[in-house]
Amino acid sequence: MTRWGEGVAMRAVRRPGAYVCGIDAAMDVVGGKWKVLILWALAERTYRFGELRRAVPGVTEKVLTAHLKELEDDGIVHREEYAEVPPRVEYSLTPRGVALNTALGPLGDWGREHVYPGGGGGGAAESGGAAGDGRP
Repeated sequence: MTRWGEGVAMRAVRRPGAYVCGIDAAMDVVGGKWKVLILWALAERTYRFGELRRAVPGVTEKVLTAHLKELEDDGIVHREEYAEVPPRVEYSLTPRGVALNTALGPLGDWGREHVYPGGGGGGAAESGGAAGDGRP
C-alpha cells in the first residue's frame, strides 16, 4: 500500500486506523522532535550523514539514521549512494520534501511570533532560513 500514490513505492501507514484529517496525516510524517529540524537543514543544501548530524545539534546517530530512513520511505528525503572508496552517501529533499518544508514555513513563523520572538542571534533558524523564505 502506498501512502501518497503517484506510483512511488513507500512503506504502509505506520499507525493503525485511518487519518482523521490532512494535519493528522502530515503529523504522522513529521512527528517527533528531530524530523522538522532535519527537513530544515536539508532545505539549505545536500548533506552527507556526518555533516547533517553536525547541522542538527543534539540528534544521536541512531535517531538520525532512523528518521532519515522513515523520511526516505515516505518519499520526503532522497538518499544517493556513490560507488566510491570510501563509500559516500548524500541526503537531499525530494520535490515532495520541498513541498512539505514550504508547508511548514507558516508554523515556523508562528513559533517566532508567539514562542521565540526575536531569537537574538539573527542566524538562519531565527530569520526563517538563509533566504528568509519562512522555513521553520
